[in-house]
Amino acid sequence: MSAGRGDRAAPPAADGHWEVRFADAASAKGWENLCRQARENTYRAWVIMRQDPRPVGESSRHHRLKGSLAHGTYRGQACEQWQIEVTGAGRIWYLVGTVRDTCWITFAGTGHPRETDRS
Repeated sequence: MSAGRGDRAAPPAADGHWEVRFADAASAKGWENLCRQARENTYRAWVIMRQDPRPVGESSRHHRLKGSLAHGTYRGQACEQWQIEVTGAGRIWYLVGTVRDTCWITFAGTGHPRETDRS
């Protein structure tokens, strides 16, 4: 997804930090919805992805997904898939791509993702 006129400018990752990118247009749209609904919590989630996307001490609000959702593939690279609970129902799912230290947001939304109901 290319940035265009009027889009927010994202800063580049500082040394030792991870890039955060959208895996698809639906994730970018969901991100904007989360930003409108819970600006501060979405910002905190972005900081977490930049600084510590795979924490050793998982919590109920930030953890690796389980079962068939624990892994995903982005551009041929197998990755761990994680979740951050932004609001009661709002979630961000992302793949941790270690080749280029990039978090690929695969889902962002204000509603609870249905995929977790079957895992």
